[in-house]
Amino acid sequence: MRASDALAQGVAPRRGGTLQMMLTPEPPVLQIGVNQQGPTLAAAPKMFQGLLTFSSTLEPMPLLARSWTISPDGKEYVFNLQQGVKWHDGQPFTAEDVIFSIMKFHMDLAPRARAIFQLIETCEARDPHTVRIVLKQPFQPFLLMFDGTAAAMVPKHLFDGRDYRTAPAVQRPVGTGPFKFTEWQRGNFIRLDRNEDYWKPGQPYLDTIIYRIIPDSQSRRLALESGQVLLSQASDIEPFDIPALRQRQNLEVNTNGWEYFSPLSWIELNHRVKPLDDARVRRAMSMAIDRNFIVNRLWFGVGKPATNPVASTTRFHDSSARLAAFNVAEANRILDQAGFPRNAQGVRFTLKHMALPYGEIWTRLSEYLRQAMRNIGVALDMESTDAGSWARRVGNWEYETTINFVYQFGDPTLGVERTYVSTNIQRVTFTNTGGYANPQVDALFQRARAAAAAAERQAAFSEVQKLLVEEVPQIWLMELSFPTIHDRRVRNVITTGLGVHTSFDDVFIAG
Repeated sequence: MRASDALAQGVAPRRGGTLQMMLTPEPPVLQIGVNQQGPTLAAAPKMFQGLLTFSSTLEPMPLLARSWTISPDGKEYVFNLQQGVKWHDGQPFTAEDVIFSIMKFHMDLAPRARAIFQLIETCEARDPHTVRIVLKQPFQPFLLMFDGTAAAMVPKHLFDGRDYRTAPAVQRPVGTGPFKFTEWQRGNFIRLDRNEDYWKPGQPYLDTIIYRIIPDSQSRRLALESGQVLLSQASDIEPFDIPALRQRQNLEVNTNGWEYFSPLSWIELNHRVKPLDDARVRRAMSMAIDRNFIVNRLWFGVGKPATNPVASTTRFHDSSARLAAFNVAEANRILDQAGFPRNAQGVRFTLKHMALPYGEIWTRLSEYLRQAMRNIGVALDMESTDAGSWARRVGNWEYETTINFVYQFGDPTLGVERTYVSTNIQRVTFTNTGGYANPQVDALFQRARAAAAAAERQAAFSEVQKLLVEEVPQIWLMELSFPTIHDRRVRNVITTGLGVHTSFDDVFIAG
């Protein structure tokens, strides 16, 4: 609920207080664009904002843009900006910052943004508080790109003419949000304090947000149970701890607020490594995995089995495109016919597997996958790393198999296409790092991207889902549903389809 709703229910927003939270794992930086990993996308929106935010049904809502218009032909967008907005260093936020953020900063740093913003023919300032964008062709999901996690507005005066990755503002972020960066003690905490010049009158309500860096999962659970922290998010709490936390009267467990992201996990395969370039091998590996076991025994029912590369909560999901069912005997038969016999130790081939360093649950998942692959004669040699090294190695193609989960951002063109089109094979994390290439897949995604009518887009997306299910370029595992767990005194935590990835300007701690 929003602060206004709280008033209607007789709970007046209370000004003051410190919200102690957790951030797992510790991010390398807090500058969206320079880093796009989950912890950065959760914490940075307290400092950075987009032009829009989105409801749980993905309807656009005003943020730094107070209003907008779209031309009848779907090519011209005019954003009217909030007035009186200042950067944390006191400089005014203007249309020039918007243009720089879109056309330079995110075009250079963010592959997903670049793929969409390349459709822009003109991006200009009509005046200091009005931005006009004209597209080369209509693009139906264009507005979904203006959330802060996709295209955070950044200060032109601190980045233009500098190396965006090494500019001083990367280490000391400067945004327009309700909280200012104050202090970061590596391995310990990140502190954000109230922005007294925030553009929304009377907000934020909180004095301070402190993100605690607590590497051990049981210590994180104890911190939440004891009240040392009042809120956990995403991967902070292991799924196997959730049933017990649901029983605590002082805590609320909420799995809403992921509608915009719809995260889907998979085994990331490097197609440059044989025999992962063979679709028969990928299909057999997929059939060896019991996804119901993963959801029910590892995640304790929080989430659901993946059926194809488009999550069921994402637009244009086609429920008729389904992965082959769990069948170890059939998987073994496929590998026998494909010419991969077992040796004297029962092993057909060996692959390296890099565990995802986001908590114990991901290690358990990789251990389960090692057992599942053993049943079809595939040996997984486990590798471990930290979050920063994991992102670097995946981006540099220095892996054979790993676990990944990627956000879908409300539309397959925004969050699914990037993993499978050959034009996006880059040495950048969260692109087509696997190196999968199929001209038919490229053409179908392009058809869906260019179509203005929803029915035409659905037809193209349905066809590509059925094709990808046959080829299994990545081995999809699970539609994730991360819990947000918080002390019941903390109000207005989940108010949009972005959950905790918002500014928290209306969050307060009730007395």
